[in-house]
Amino acid sequence: MKKAILSVILLFAFLTGFAQSRNGIVCRLGFTYEISLSNNWGKGKPVIKNVQPYTPAEQAGIKRSDIIEAIDGVSVNNISPEEIDQMLNPAGKNDVMLTIRNLSTTPTKQVIVKKECKKSNAITEDQLASAFAMYSMETTNDQEFTCPFKTIVTSDSVNLAGFKTFAFAAIDENNRKIETAINECIENELTKKGLSVDIERPDMLVQTFYFFDKNPNYMGTNKVQVKKEPTFRYNFSHNKMEQFPFLNNAASEADAEYLLQFGFRLIDQRDIPGRVLWECEANELMEDSYRLDTYARVHVPLMCMQYPYVKYSRNVKFLVSKKSYNYTGISYNIDQLELVSDVDRNSPAYAAGIRPKDIIEKIGRHKMNHSAEEFSSAYKQFITKTMPYRDPKTQFTDANGFKRCMFWDTFKYPQVADAIQKSDYLGAFSYLYYFTPYINPSGNNTCTFNIKRGKTKLEVIIRPTIRTESTVEIK
Repeated sequence: MKKAILSVILLFAFLTGFAQSRNGIVCRLGFTYEISLSNNWGKGKPVIKNVQPYTPAEQAGIKRSDIIEAIDGVSVNNISPEEIDQMLNPAGKNDVMLTIRNLSTTPTKQVIVKKECKKSNAITEDQLASAFAMYSMETTNDQEFTCPFKTIVTSDSVNLAGFKTFAFAAIDENNRKIETAINECIENELTKKGLSVDIERPDMLVQTFYFFDKNPNYMGTNKVQVKKEPTFRYNFSHNKMEQFPFLNNAASEADAEYLLQFGFRLIDQRDIPGRVLWECEANELMEDSYRLDTYARVHVPLMCMQYPYVKYSRNVKFLVSKKSYNYTGISYNIDQLELVSDVDRNSPAYAAGIRPKDIIEKIGRHKMNHSAEEFSSAYKQFITKTMPYRDPKTQFTDANGFKRCMFWDTFKYPQVADAIQKSDYLGAFSYLYYFTPYINPSGNNTCTFNIKRGKTKLEVIIRPTIRTESTVEIK
């Protein structure tokens, strides 16, 4: 099972999100960016793609689609992309001052982002949770999905940052209930971005359009004989991936019993009244009937992820990363995993007395004196042997293309918990998911670490906190 080889996953997790090593230290701010090609949003400047949870960038208030105008007072117009990378990780400096522009600031704001640095051979629990995700696919997985959105933006060189207010076009009285529900969804998303409602003199007018009916060209596909790939998308309201009665992009229109169209446009009211500044439209092929207001609640947040910065004109690809794991604050030495490389201050492990250079002999009943290769081999064996304990009805394909991702069968939780305790599987890092009933049926989320410090041996009880991360980004 290639996707289960820990040495590869560890290396990926170990390197992701950290800047280039300097003198054995790697630092990060906690965001990714790309240089904009848009005439309407920060052309030639870094635009924030994603902000990682529990990072300095999140704490500083950096948001997706923010434009970086300057770094430590130096305009990004005057430096190359390579120099931008270097200035975001300045040697001998613990923080970076960024000048940011977005829809809510007038005209810019300055934020100080502290660098988060660690030893280049240290691996955190956040990274280990990704490496050992097959212990708990229920809480930790990466999935992709595509929405059939067609997004256009005006061809004029208009700076969308100058449009701050909006109002809605008049509601069709025959459809007041559904249009009111749709408008509430759109208003919620636009106000999150920093825009505000101005009924008297709006900069933009929001106009919605929609259609739902039976497909006159439906050929009556045999649902028993034709096995369709299920369609999953992310529902922000429920904070999870859900299955929808939509056909995938490869399906033909004749296979759809119903057709749905939904979209909305932002129309200039300030400079050239009537000019469409931005528009997003979805056309869905559907197996079953579906409510338009429900469609809007799920899909308006996804549509608005491309305002004001449009990356895809058609078929937007999304990446959903979900992770819940036990956080103690320990970082491990990747070359000698039983060695504590570092301990976060104010963390549960630090409060319990664990310090850098401590040797962890056991976590629970699991010994730690094994190499990464040995952990890798045992983890692969665990995944293979416990496949019968997974529920085939929950099968999905993860973002790496592994098609046999499945949740544990709820009726087989005891077998999973017994298996993880077998010494052959080297399940020390299962403590990351000790709060789950399939790893620890007792429900007592405390972890016992047996420590060696010089000639002294200690038994340390740690009560970890459960960290939950959930990010949705456009690929």
